[in-house]
Amino acid sequence: MSHTPSRRLSLNAFLHDTGHHEASWRHPESAAERVFDIDFYVEQAQRAEAAKLDGVFFADIPGLWAATPYRPTAHLEPITRLAAIAARTERIGLIATASSTFYEPYNLARLFSSLDILSGGRAGWNIVTTQSEQVARNFNLAQLPSNEERYARAQEFVDVVTKLWDSWEDDAVLTDRDSGRFFDPDRVHQIDHHGRYFQVEGALAAPRSPQGRPVLVQAGSSNQGRAFAARNAEAIFTAHQTIEDAQAFDSDIKARAATFGRDPEHVKILPGISPFIAETEAEARELQDYVNSLTVPAYGLAQLEGFGGISLHHLELDEVVPVEVFGQAGHVLDNDRSRLQVVANIVERDRPTLRQLLHRLAGARGHNVVAGTPLQVADIITDWFENGAADGFNVMPPLYPQLLDAFTSSVVPILQDRGLFRTDYEGTTLRDHYGLPRPDSVFAEEAATTRGA
Repeated sequence: MSHTPSRRLSLNAFLHDTGHHEASWRHPESAAERVFDIDFYVEQAQRAEAAKLDGVFFADIPGLWAATPYRPTAHLEPITRLAAIAARTERIGLIATASSTFYEPYNLARLFSSLDILSGGRAGWNIVTTQSEQVARNFNLAQLPSNEERYARAQEFVDVVTKLWDSWEDDAVLTDRDSGRFFDPDRVHQIDHHGRYFQVEGALAAPRSPQGRPVLVQAGSSNQGRAFAARNAEAIFTAHQTIEDAQAFDSDIKARAATFGRDPEHVKILPGISPFIAETEAEARELQDYVNSLTVPAYGLAQLEGFGGISLHHLELDEVVPVEVFGQAGHVLDNDRSRLQVVANIVERDRPTLRQLLHRLAGARGHNVVAGTPLQVADIITDWFENGAADGFNVMPPLYPQLLDAFTSSVVPILQDRGLFRTDYEGTTLRDHYGLPRPDSVFAEEAATTRGA
């Protein structure tokens, strides 16, 4: 089957210790002993790059989920890991999560600018506001700020970071040995930001990076998250169980982006997909059932409670989960916790037992888990891509490295044969891979006018 799309599919590899299934580390062939070994993550990034994927992505919570010792919840800091990966890869994008609630804008701007420079323009920042009370207590806060407060801070945070990234014009570095000037001070600007949350003078202690600015990514689908993403994000990681929900989300975000004067084509919607892949569907489902059998219910119950305070400890594992416990969480207009909405929709639509629900969430925490042959997985990706549900996918293999290898070796070639996915990189930066423009500096035009006068 040949396709000639007007746009190209984007694919990221979401790297997550031994895999996205919570019990993956217990699989006898897992790499559980290597979760703190940087070579393990470099190898996965190199596999993804060999398949010409757009990027690799690390999530992050700056705290230890100590109450649940049933999986590897301790992890290496993601920007540091990506710096090591940058040194041993050439083209693949490098996306890390960092919280606007617990960083200062200057530090974060410097970290991501440095990553973009040393990688030749491959950095992306996944912006989160973090909803953990436990994490707040790690950062000198008695309690977590409200959802509204976190997003208000996040917007000003992004505004400050953007100005810092733009504070050096592209041609500010002179390296002029004859005149003795390393840079042109007229092309380096203090940002002099004075806002509600931040007072930042600037300029950044680093020149403008190869992409102008690292790519802005966002991973929240709550009401606040959607408004924030429509205004700021260039790629959005999201979770949907059905193509209909994904289509509605895609349409909503792109309509909102247009109201901010943005080109909707420059907002990439990338749902998560977690595929169990085997030569036959029966074998794929057998693998899924086996890994599900390794789960510890106490972990799943704690994770579910973390999604939005819903406790189901009182239920028997084979008892049907009551819809009433989720209230209105399944409805967008009442949605302040996006992942809780996904869980509520599963319960409303499928009426699972507690065991079945925990198994559904064990695979990828509410992202779409599929089991099938390479052709079946490729068909799902194609269907969503061609029918307005996605611009690409955040690929979340349940088990590393086996199921990343299965995806890159068997699913990617089908997508390439259909003309949906690249057979080689056409550019060098993450913006190139996503088809995003390089932004102009907010200071450059004004400064050029002043110099001309």
